[in-house]
Amino acid sequence: MSHNNTIKHFKQNKRAYYSALLFAVIMVISFFSEFIANDNPLIVSYKNKLYFPIFQTYTDADFGGDFPTPADYKDEFIINNIENNGWMIMPIIPFSFNTVDFLMKTPTPAPPSKQHWLGTDDEGRDILARILYGIRLSVSFAFVLTIVSSIIGIIAGAVQGYFGGKTDIIMQRFIEIWESLPQLFILIIVASMFIPTFWSLLIILLFFSWTSLTGMVRAEFMRTRNFEFVKAAKVLGVSNWRIIYRHILPNAVVATITFVPFLISEAIVALTALDFLGLGLSHEYPSLGDLVRQGKDNLQAPWIGISIFVVLSTLLTLLIFIGEGVRDALDTRKEQR
Repeated sequence: MSHNNTIKHFKQNKRAYYSALLFAVIMVISFFSEFIANDNPLIVSYKNKLYFPIFQTYTDADFGGDFPTPADYKDEFIINNIENNGWMIMPIIPFSFNTVDFLMKTPTPAPPSKQHWLGTDDEGRDILARILYGIRLSVSFAFVLTIVSSIIGIIAGAVQGYFGGKTDIIMQRFIEIWESLPQLFILIIVASMFIPTFWSLLIILLFFSWTSLTGMVRAEFMRTRNFEFVKAAKVLGVSNWRIIYRHILPNAVVATITFVPFLISEAIVALTALDFLGLGLSHEYPSLGDLVRQGKDNLQAPWIGISIFVVLSTLLTLLIFIGEGVRDALDTRKEQR
């Protein structure tokens, strides 16, 4: 199937096409979270000089204060100085993911209001801001994990399927043993030894996620290695690695692309579950799993649970619809019909 026909078939699947558009819009919005939700102004004009606090840290002394500490743009003294000598533009949501609102008059977790559109969590942090930053973190984590694990899995499956014999048997037994390891217990041990970061947790999950595609790639290589064009390449003296890379791998990659959206959704669920259990990212990260945990711990504040449920269900549903659309678009049987 040609590239243009693949795109055409994908667009004909309206559910998948509009899901991809909506997912792209959500990702674009989340990647500009600093410009939408931030406790620093976008632009400050003070005494005919422009400042950009969103990119650079300024001190109280820069705006008429007495201290060399970072400026607090919610301090009435700083606000009055700026308004009397210029102006400033705040983001739509004047809170970052880790900003604690100390000016609230209601106890936390606070219900939705004009100041906090989706309310706050039990620490007084804006839920909408944490969701924006959390979506970016979770999807970025899932994309990196999926790409790296897919590359490793494709290479392992290609070696198994092409060479076969003892190589295939030894690697297959190793994968079976590796997949039987208790992943949760290993994560508990690792989490007890040090505080997981974005990259350390990525490496830990990578140890167990690379096997997702090996079976399918192995089967595709076993099927394709007996085709006439592969045998002809061997007779002409083409090296094994060149045959794998140039002749067989493109066919296997097309089959694996259909699984990428499903792998991304699995990675998002895995990160959220680990954060919910307290085995994932530390408290300083804007985690969606942390909001799930807060929703469970604060049943008297249903806006927390409802908000994170809608976000996670929407993200995962869009990814599933996109995956189904890609799978149908790459189905050669449809083209034949």
